[in-house]
Amino acid sequence: MSVTGQRRVSGLLLGRAGRKVMARASSASVAISRVWPGRADRLLIAPHDLRTTDATRAAEIYSGRFVFAGKIVTCHGRSVFELDPPSEEWEVTLLGFSWLRHLRAADSAITRANARALLDDWLTHPRKSTVARRADVVGRRIISLLSQAPLVLHDADARFYRRLIKSLTREIRALRYTKADIPDGISRLQVLIALCYASLCLANQAKHIRGAAKKLSEELQRQILPDGGHISRNPEALVELLLDLLPLRQTFAARNIPPPPALLNAIDRMMPMLRFFRHGDGSFALFNGMNTAAPGVLATLLAYDDTHGTPMPHMPHTGFQRLDAGTLTIIADTGPPPPPALSRDAHAGCLSFEMSSGTNRIVVNCGMPPTGRDNWRSFARSTAAHSTLTYRDTSSCQFVERKTVKRLLQGSPIVAGPAVVESYREVDAEGTILTMSHDGYRKAFGFVHRRVLSVAADGSRVDGEDTLAKEPGSAFRGADDYAIRFHLHPSVKVNRLRDGRGAMLVLPNRDVWTFEAPDQKVELEDSVFLAGSDGPRRTTQIVIRQRAQQTATVRWCFARSANSASATARRDPQREPELPL
Repeated sequence: MSVTGQRRVSGLLLGRAGRKVMARASSASVAISRVWPGRADRLLIAPHDLRTTDATRAAEIYSGRFVFAGKIVTCHGRSVFELDPPSEEWEVTLLGFSWLRHLRAADSAITRANARALLDDWLTHPRKSTVARRADVVGRRIISLLSQAPLVLHDADARFYRRLIKSLTREIRALRYTKADIPDGISRLQVLIALCYASLCLANQAKHIRGAAKKLSEELQRQILPDGGHISRNPEALVELLLDLLPLRQTFAARNIPPPPALLNAIDRMMPMLRFFRHGDGSFALFNGMNTAAPGVLATLLAYDDTHGTPMPHMPHTGFQRLDAGTLTIIADTGPPPPPALSRDAHAGCLSFEMSSGTNRIVVNCGMPPTGRDNWRSFARSTAAHSTLTYRDTSSCQFVERKTVKRLLQGSPIVAGPAVVESYREVDAEGTILTMSHDGYRKAFGFVHRRVLSVAADGSRVDGEDTLAKEPGSAFRGADDYAIRFHLHPSVKVNRLRDGRGAMLVLPNRDVWTFEAPDQKVELEDSVFLAGSDGPRRTTQIVIRQRAQQTATVRWCFARSANSASATARRDPQREPELPL
């Protein structure tokens, strides 16, 4: 690890230790002040839940089958809270209680009784695990119980009502005094959102509303960048936060309390970013930990968008560029990695891009699976999992790898990577030229990666050029092999051309695109698309391999054909695709 990386790891460890000390001090103050002023005794309002529901899941839960995070646990008459969780993701979902919304969607006396029975079981035998006490899990549990209160409290007796309110107030009190130990990023925001909800939804909490709103406002101003992106550079953060922030805005209005200006401003900035990252099929571009987002969720969020305008072409603070030409869309990563404390999910995908034509995605990044992330995390974060250049099978970012340090930091942050990332675009009558560069390989190998994308005005052609720009007075030595990868969406059928200099791509709507690199040998290799709703899927990647001493610049292009694949093949035998084996 480089000296810079070691210093950043030390800083992260010191910060973690400091938060723990503050958390212990806060806990001590709670023990001294045994009386919590303004204790809540009833629920005033239940916030709306925007997350999608599936009423069929209620039958599974009623039968004792809990299917979370790709794992199935069958209770066989035992309490689900007493069973050993099959994974941490499964336990986080169980103890966050967001699954109650599926029971509410079924809307029957049986599901209401089942929900009360499960909550009664939790209140009687609460799980004492580390996950159960995690601030982000407690925050999600508070939001879920407040949102689904109409389900669990309908026809409930007074004793159950009092027990639930008592449990809520106890967890809210613990959350107020343990904020110091919350990891930076979306978890910290979600905890502050939960405290805002608690202050608004429970009686005798008016004195906490102003303080909770002030702290949330400060954190929103810090984490939501001026262009509307999240400081982690993960598009998924926008979806998760808006699912909580939009109902919070409604809850303020329902209590006849003006929402904080910072809350309104954050929502107004974040909404255009949703459209910025969307392809023509409604899916999100896969950068920095993004996985598949349910179309229903995006449709729900965009229903709150009052602007409905064309997405901005450039998000300078978050570091992304978008090029729209005809039905063609290209979204490119042109920003450095986020700060180390916020980079636990960030990827080494600088200068990677995704491309779609109409409702068909063509070039993608591998993305992150919605479940089982630990199995794929190292690969998904590597540069090789992105549609960009990789030098000597080395990622452009350096991650914390030692298990002991990863455990202390609760993840594997980026400790070294591109420091200078530049991009600029030129637009004329013929199209748009986007020029980008990053220095992620400069310290280790002494060169800068430059990429130029030229998009025709009608969206029928994309010309690209990748260059390894060596610093003056130096030369490539030793092993200097590199690879340029273009991961294809699983719906694209691809065959290599007979001359070995390109490939023919057939989209689901039968449109034909041709990839060509006239001076290079083009290979088709196996790849994996991790962000599928049904789990990882096998796909193909186009790969160009070269030696820097021989060729430091590679030119390539994607071109849409106006004719069918068979007509194109008949016109030029050399352009005929190879038959699959």
